[in-house]
Amino acid sequence: MLGYALIILVGVLAALPSLFTAQQLAALPNWVPKHQITLGLDLQGGSHLVLEVDSAALKQDRLQSLLNDARTALRKDGVRTDSVRLVGDTVTVAVADPATRAKAIDSLKALSTPVTAIGFSAGSSDLAVDGSDASAPIKVTPTEAGLKDRLDRAVEQSLEIVRQRVDQVGVAEPTIQRVGSDRILVQLPGLQDPTRLRQLLGSTAKMTFHMVANVGQGEPLPRGVTMLPDAKGGGQMPVEDRVAVDGERLTDARAGFDQRTKEPIVSFRFDSLGARQFAEITGQNVGRPFAIVLDGKVLTAPVIREAIVGGSGQISGNFTVDETVTLSALLRSGSLPAPLTVIEERTVGPDLGGDVIKMGIYTGIAGFVAVVLFMVALYGSWGMIANVALLLHVVLTFGALAILGATLTLPGIAGIILGIGLGVDANILINERIREETKRGLGAFAALDQGFKRAYSTIVDANATSLIVSSLLFMFGAGPVRGFAVTMVLGTLLSMFTAVAVTRVIMQEVVRRRKLKVLRIEPLFRFFPEKTSISFMKGRFLGIGVSILLSLASIGLFMKPGLNYGIDFKGGIQVEITSSQPADLGQLRSTLSDLGLGEIALQNVGDADHVLIRVQRQDGGEIAQTTAVEKVKEAVQKLDPGVKFERTEVVGPKVSGELAQSGVLAVVLAAAAMLCYIWWRFEWNFAIGAIATLVLDTTKMVGFFALLGLDFNLTAIAALLTIIGYSVNDKVVVYDRMRENLRAYKKMPLRNVIDMSINQVFARCVYTSVAILLSIVPMAIWGGKATENFAVPMVAGVVVATTSSIFIAAPILLFLGDWWTRRHPNRALEAPDAAPAKG
Repeated sequence: MLGYALIILVGVLAALPSLFTAQQLAALPNWVPKHQITLGLDLQGGSHLVLEVDSAALKQDRLQSLLNDARTALRKDGVRTDSVRLVGDTVTVAVADPATRAKAIDSLKALSTPVTAIGFSAGSSDLAVDGSDASAPIKVTPTEAGLKDRLDRAVEQSLEIVRQRVDQVGVAEPTIQRVGSDRILVQLPGLQDPTRLRQLLGSTAKMTFHMVANVGQGEPLPRGVTMLPDAKGGGQMPVEDRVAVDGERLTDARAGFDQRTKEPIVSFRFDSLGARQFAEITGQNVGRPFAIVLDGKVLTAPVIREAIVGGSGQISGNFTVDETVTLSALLRSGSLPAPLTVIEERTVGPDLGGDVIKMGIYTGIAGFVAVVLFMVALYGSWGMIANVALLLHVVLTFGALAILGATLTLPGIAGIILGIGLGVDANILINERIREETKRGLGAFAALDQGFKRAYSTIVDANATSLIVSSLLFMFGAGPVRGFAVTMVLGTLLSMFTAVAVTRVIMQEVVRRRKLKVLRIEPLFRFFPEKTSISFMKGRFLGIGVSILLSLASIGLFMKPGLNYGIDFKGGIQVEITSSQPADLGQLRSTLSDLGLGEIALQNVGDADHVLIRVQRQDGGEIAQTTAVEKVKEAVQKLDPGVKFERTEVVGPKVSGELAQSGVLAVVLAAAAMLCYIWWRFEWNFAIGAIATLVLDTTKMVGFFALLGLDFNLTAIAALLTIIGYSVNDKVVVYDRMRENLRAYKKMPLRNVIDMSINQVFARCVYTSVAILLSIVPMAIWGGKATENFAVPMVAGVVVATTSSIFIAAPILLFLGDWWTRRHPNRALEAPDAAPAKG
């Protein structure tokens, strides 16, 4: 008792801060926890960017530096060569004098360094030097370990530079972390338009200073001179390849204004070595133009009037104030070791996030109240005990989220609401079991004890399937879907505590205080007869036939018209806008079609001023996607200056392919894991029935998505997995009762055992399904576009899962039993020898 009370007290105190504003929280006593639940970007608004280090550019840069290093080392050691050149991924060195070949090999081997890349043996080198064939050139190739080590260091360096750049922009409480081997996740709460930040993060910011070559118009370029484009698009300029001063020598850069012209400029300062080099180069080239190059483009090329000896200078060139701020931030943070590409972007405006929170609260309260009234109708005053446990379940879920520092997302709210329905399942199982034990003539305490004992193993089996689904969703999901998985795991574990432990303690206390001799749990409204004797197996052929027909129709819908894949899986751009007046879709479509971005779809979302713009995936990879979304925003803003961009999603082809693969893998692994669990708990015959039923259930749900044209995205995968989990959950209850009766009535025909078992659990299956529907229907009706991909399929999925347990899974088990009896006339189909798991 004391332990339970302590757990509840800690959970309530942890959940308490989230009910107050920051100002109200500061006024509370010091002993009250101050940590609130962290809201995801889809609830509080902000931007989510995933950046990928360009490993191909990093490799090419490594090969180029290796080529230069090889030439320098051989020249320094006095080794004469016929050629040193780059062939594919290898630097080849042709040595003229065979006598100096060994010396050349030693010089090249000296360029290598040991690396400690994960997954490679100790002492691995970053270079492989091959000179075994005396008639062939010496080959110097970067090793896989070396490239992996270089990529790892580049990501870590990029992580620090990104952190510095974000800090200089002034975004509050950003999240910047490494994801995988070559990616960086940047989450920026409250930032509505990440355009400038995207440019800031994606720019390599490699600055160098070069002399401009004296090349006349139309003359061929001499060796060591390259034509570089002007950053403002004003043509090209012949620039010497030799770096006069490297940008790494910069120590500071600040945005400011020219005192004479008042134009925006960037002032910079070199370190001592850079100042000396800068003074030398400007002193030797008075009267010549001097190019300042950023990422291969000429920012400006002023003419040197005199030697600059102070180690400082300024960059001008018709910049805007924002451009000088961005440029100075780039220079201060230093250059990236390799370009970063934005491969995924999701932005939610704060207004939309606030609306989503209100929707979640209202639909959650509506669902909770509906479930509470339903439990009272089912079990009277005893139902109120279940409702107290249910309220504790919700409060403790919020408390656990706060303690763990987990992020609450929109699918997470859906998970909590769904958990309200699933949390009732255990209470219904317990109350129905206690009813049965009372009817058998047991006294109050004995019925209570036996009811909990017999329901416990079924609750464990049912919740195990939910945990399997939630764990796989967390492993293979991304972003908000992981938030759903977290709330589902917490909800499942906490429902075990509140429904089994807390409810039992309260019921025992009530029985003790009232000195009850018999524990009668009577309904306020009787929805079913006290005892049913329906012959379900008479309709087995009709049930399976209808199910197969619906599944075949679903397969047909899957083939044509097919699923409406969201941008999570096919890539592309999705922008949700609120116009300042009712949107003219025809004019908007005409304006966007002129951009040359391919297929563009427009859809009103709710009101006439809410429009969803979808743009197909762009050819040219992630960079083309980023360019396209800017074109769309500029065109829309030009058409309606008062427009609000509520939500922006940009998913590149690489990310969409990975999400599709992980989504399919999650569904397959979840089904396989649950079936293995059933096989282990119930033996092969039960597992085969579950396999066939799951296939039929899943195909029906896929057909449901195709029929309604709902977006099939990550949220849809979460819904599909949850439905699969609930389907197995429901079958566990039915199978558990069948297994119990197979042991108790060994001489009864299998058909009669199955009918009797279904009649015994029929009310429980229906009640649980109704409770889940009551919790999720408000979200399906009022949740809007944000949750329709989850809530609407869940409503259909609960109905499909409940009917399939009775009309498909049970008949299949009967067919298998008849087949087994024909094959083994002297051995009936029996329950497994494992310890019984009562239901």
